[in-house]
Amino acid sequence: MTWTSTLDVARPELVGRVRQAVGLSVEVEGLDLAIGDLVQLGDGPVGSGTHVPAEVVAATVGAARCMPLAPPHGLRAGLEARATGGSLRVPVGPGLLGRVLDGLGQPIDGKGPLRDVTYVDIAGRAPHPLARQRVANPLNLGVRTLDTLTTVGCGQRIGLFAGSGVGKSTLLSMIARGTDAQISVISLVGERGREVREFLEDDLGPEGLARSVVVVATSDQPALVRKRSAFVATRIAEHLRDGGADVVLMMDSLTRVAMAQREIGLSVGEPPATRGYPPSVFSLLAELLERAGTGATGSVTGIYTVLVDGDDHNEPIADQARSILDGHVVLDRKLATAGHFPSIDALGSISRVASRVTTREQRADATELRRVMAARRSVQDLVDVGAYVAGSNPLVDAALASAQEIDAFLQQGVDEEAPAAESWARLHELVSRFGTREAA
Repeated sequence: MTWTSTLDVARPELVGRVRQAVGLSVEVEGLDLAIGDLVQLGDGPVGSGTHVPAEVVAATVGAARCMPLAPPHGLRAGLEARATGGSLRVPVGPGLLGRVLDGLGQPIDGKGPLRDVTYVDIAGRAPHPLARQRVANPLNLGVRTLDTLTTVGCGQRIGLFAGSGVGKSTLLSMIARGTDAQISVISLVGERGREVREFLEDDLGPEGLARSVVVVATSDQPALVRKRSAFVATRIAEHLRDGGADVVLMMDSLTRVAMAQREIGLSVGEPPATRGYPPSVFSLLAELLERAGTGATGSVTGIYTVLVDGDDHNEPIADQARSILDGHVVLDRKLATAGHFPSIDALGSISRVASRVTTREQRADATELRRVMAARRSVQDLVDVGAYVAGSNPLVDAALASAQEIDAFLQQGVDEEAPAAESWARLHELVSRFGTREAA
């Protein structure tokens, strides 16, 4: 044994104390801590309520504010606090395929310990803007409306915007099963515990799970765990991208990540701003979303659901997310209640990279269908009351004559396969019947 190791063993351990525990935060004194460091509170068995891991979220002179990563029951002033000497570490590697992890990266699927993985720091950094590859190739998602009218590029980041109960999770499951991406990383943030198993067994299925990594943080878990689960999933996807893989990162939902950060920010004294969200929420969204996308090798195609408050698509989180993302897909409650699934409002949805990943002929077909649908929407009130006169507008006439065919094209069963080549061929056949291009 060397003198260095002997000194390390003999060196006294620095132990701090819990000064107070108020609300969701715990104040620790007596330790030299930085934001992001992990702290062990108490000295009892793990999970006993007197041995709780926590993360530093704010620091002042002589004290640090921590957020527990486990239920804080049993915490009290005077408990011992010990620094772990680092931040949260995340498992990455091929051994994660087919596994279900909790919000801190620990397996919860009963399949035993993780194998063929390494552990890296959760902190990551967005690729340098000039080192990113350009988005140049389409990524087929297996959903007909998305592949043709809102074409997604490999390495794009797009949002699914909808109120509650409109079909966001079901649409994600269709993408997970139908996408051409090699690997899917799925992050369920603030999900109902009842729905997790249903999503894994019914929506995702054994085939989808086999090429996926699922990270779950249910709604009853601490705010910091819910927030961290999004970064755990992102870190896993980043590592796969750096290895040259094309990955789809699906997160449900981005709004719940923002709500978790709101709880954290308000608990440590941040001032509330727009609709009660502190300023850190908006910087967090940019930090999280910018880490997806293309890199020097590989890509992470980010698909994020955004739960709009009261179906208001201009509320703060939706507005901020839309300004960062490379496109948005709007799910319409009226379509859902009418039995139109997936309930995608094709005219209200847009992909900012569609023109770069489609051919001229494909863009012409998609534009023609949009023109016909938009013409009908503009006179829908007249059509409903029987006041529209046939022959007034060739586009409207084409829309009315082909209404059933258009609806059939836009709708798709949950288990229905829709290869991209077949979807484009079907779209071309549909618009060829309109006879409106010469009249445009």
